[in-house]
Amino acid sequence: MVGYNVQTAVDAEHHLIVTHEVTKQNNDRDFLTAMAIKARTEMGVEELEVVADRGYYKSQEIKASEEAGLRVLIPKPRTSGNRARGLYDRSDFRYNPSEDAYHCPAGETLIWRMTTQEKGQNLHRYWSSNCRTCKLKSKCTTGKERRITRWEHEEVLERMEQRLARDPDKMRTRCQTVEHPFGTIKHWMGATHFQMTTLKHVSTEMSMHVLAYNMKRVINILGVTSLIEAIRALLQTIMCLLRSNYAVRGRY
Repeated sequence: MVGYNVQTAVDAEHHLIVTHEVTKQNNDRDFLTAMAIKARTEMGVEELEVVADRGYYKSQEIKASEEAGLRVLIPKPRTSGNRARGLYDRSDFRYNPSEDAYHCPAGETLIWRMTTQEKGQNLHRYWSSNCRTCKLKSKCTTGKERRITRWEHEEVLERMEQRLARDPDKMRTRCQTVEHPFGTIKHWMGATHFQMTTLKHVSTEMSMHVLAYNMKRVINILGVTSLIEAIRALLQTIMCLLRSNYAVRGRY
């Protein structure tokens, strides 16, 4: 990619940038788990709820995040044009795990037929033998039969969709949280955006912007006096640790 893509994780309560990374990858799909784990480490918490937009939706990343103990909420991209064409959408088909089969709007059962592998994923294919004589076929598919594809770990995605359905306002919270720092920093940067070139130098420039943003944000939250007192307390703690470390080393 000729350009730079900035990843950020933002605290929902105070809108502080917890961690960030500058990349040259032109999409966000591969950064969900890595950024979430970094944010959890920086915040010093064991449990973390991660809310991201559709650009981060990737099956393998969502699974990896769940395995890492993260509670992920990402809306599923609607890439199919069936609904706009007046045809049944994938969401109109209900999966029954006990049967390992789908049930269509006409009441027919789409059974497992085969398993294929695409891009490292095992995908199961389901369809019914009664599609050709179905009265609702014109509302379902223009092909010989309607086929449904299911990822082998689809239950991970279904659990996430259920969580998001129970709390749909989470996406509104995401817009009010992570877009706030981006909008502020872009306003500061102006139309020219990054002044530096090469990934190393751009990363340094972005770090300065993040530091400035967080400093101003903390001042707005705590006030100048409280911030100075907090910095002094932090410096005193660091000096005590350094003296203690020096004293221990001096014994050898």
